[in-house]
Amino acid sequence: MKILNFGSLNIDYVYSVDHFVRPGETLASLRREVFPGGKGLNQSVALARAGADVWHAGGIGLSDGGFLKKMLGDSGVHTDYVREDDTATGHTVIQVDSSGQNCILLFGGANRIQTPEFIDHVLSGFSKGDYLVLQNEINAVDYIMKKAHDRGMIIFLNPSPYNEAVGSLPLEYADCFLLNEIEAKDICKSESGNPDTLLDILHRKFPEARIVLTLGKTGVVYLSGNQVLRHGIYRVPVVDTTAAGDTFTGFFISCVAQSMGAERSLEYASIASSIAVSRKGAAPSIPTLEEVKTARLEPV
Repeated sequence: MKILNFGSLNIDYVYSVDHFVRPGETLASLRREVFPGGKGLNQSVALARAGADVWHAGGIGLSDGGFLKKMLGDSGVHTDYVREDDTATGHTVIQVDSSGQNCILLFGGANRIQTPEFIDHVLSGFSKGDYLVLQNEINAVDYIMKKAHDRGMIIFLNPSPYNEAVGSLPLEYADCFLLNEIEAKDICKSESGNPDTLLDILHRKFPEARIVLTLGKTGVVYLSGNQVLRHGIYRVPVVDTTAAGDTFTGFFISCVAQSMGAERSLEYASIASSIAVSRKGAAPSIPTLEEVKTARLEPV
């Protein structure tokens, strides 16, 4: 069984600020740092560092994206399907405030160059039972889902960042949703923020799918059929939350792929995510499986 992550590759420009810029305000940043990032890249790095055999598919700019491909390769990700284009590499402008929280402005760039021909070429290397990991930072996600479903691949969908395009995706093809409360509310078209209510709606809409609902400071809840599991978070100094969700997603899927079971997968993903928020940057903050297994973190 192989894992394909068809996802974004971004350059993250991270600005440390006292507070997020307000409308009409000009604010001097305390410093600027540049990191490899993108939800796709982050999740591929997390998958690989958690022990998975993963291929990444996506696009980078010829002039500015080479270090992203190198980052993937250095992390153990296969980069056969990372193609270069004259378009500029996708990038983000990230503000990180004094409490470690972030807000993100995204430019798609080469993440928006996926074509049916390229997608068909990539998917031809995978078969029934292989895993496909998707986010919503590239174009043609609907086409990828349909073609992967036709091949019998197992689809893990992280519908982030959520926008109207997610509603038009063939969501019924997703075998597992990994999402937070805001994304769950949007998909459910619900005003309720109650996790149990959201889980119930998601389960009724997608009865065959597994649901992994992350709840921030209150941890995560997992639903599969009649099985419901919950896991809390750990006490760590919060430095940068940018890669928290991507780290959790990559570790959870990797652990599931290694037949660790849902309970252990939730545990390791939660520890990995906690370690990531205690470090700077997105991809550079993601730990290895060995770090996770030997960590001695205090539950909140």
